[in-house]
Amino acid sequence: MARKTTAISAIPTKKVPLKKRLYKYRYFYVMFIPVFLLFMIFNYIPMIGIFISFFDWGLFGANEFVGLDNFKALFSSNLFWRAFRNTLFLSFVNLILSMIFSVGLAVILDDLIGKKFKKFAQTVLYIPHFLSWVVVASIFTMFLSPQDGVINKVIEAFGGDSIYFMVDKNWWTVIFLLINRWKETGWGTIIFIAALTGVDQEMYEAAKIDGATRIQRILYITLPSIQNTILVVFVLNLAKVLNIFEPIFVLYNSSVLSVSDVIGTYVYRMGIINQDYGMSTAAGLFKSVVSLVLVSMSNRISKKVKGEGII
Repeated sequence: MARKTTAISAIPTKKVPLKKRLYKYRYFYVMFIPVFLLFMIFNYIPMIGIFISFFDWGLFGANEFVGLDNFKALFSSNLFWRAFRNTLFLSFVNLILSMIFSVGLAVILDDLIGKKFKKFAQTVLYIPHFLSWVVVASIFTMFLSPQDGVINKVIEAFGGDSIYFMVDKNWWTVIFLLINRWKETGWGTIIFIAALTGVDQEMYEAAKIDGATRIQRILYITLPSIQNTILVVFVLNLAKVLNIFEPIFVLYNSSVLSVSDVIGTYVYRMGIINQDYGMSTAAGLFKSVVSLVLVSMSNRISKKVKGEGII
């Protein structure tokens, strides 16, 4: 066997010229062009605007070079660090809950008997993902209204006082996380359900014969079988953990700013409302650097755990 391996590795591989490879895969390159243009226009060309973070920039009039002054002002701002803390807290808690709920729901769906009911349940659970955050915010604002909201009507029916959930600091974070899970948990199960279809069914049969309970089968067969998928999804989501704006923007208000303000909304206020483009760009650049560090960390974790990186 060793001789065969040596013989095979000794065979020289003929390198195909670049022109031939381009011609051979020409249709794939043609299909890649729209994606390439999309990334160039919306992801790479806007990066030129990074230089604004080193200027006292205005739409009209002279733009003065100020060096690192915008960054100094940014890092000395309590409002920025508050937004940074809120971003990390909300994003990481949301990420952990996302993994727990998505994996748990995928296991439950995989265990359902009856293909038709299983398909129906999956379809119903996917629907919230396709609703825009504006629609979702309107629905939950109506449900949680202190005057006519269904939730408060139930609380009052049991003798309690109505709660203004969306302006209460103690409730806002809980409500935000619950709304996120309602909207995205079903969609998050897709990858895990696909991974579960690849689990060897003979292991379940053998475990049943040995008297393993359903919980034991999940703990010792299901979860170990999809642990690589769980890790990859976690690492990929960790890389974009700071990109949280839209759900916050449609659900927050001035009453809960201390717990809901994140870097995305901070950049929006500084840039669009206050027209302080230098500070706004500096905050965005800082967020990008932190995201890059998280991506690098994710890649290293993946290499240590799986033996290969994701980049």
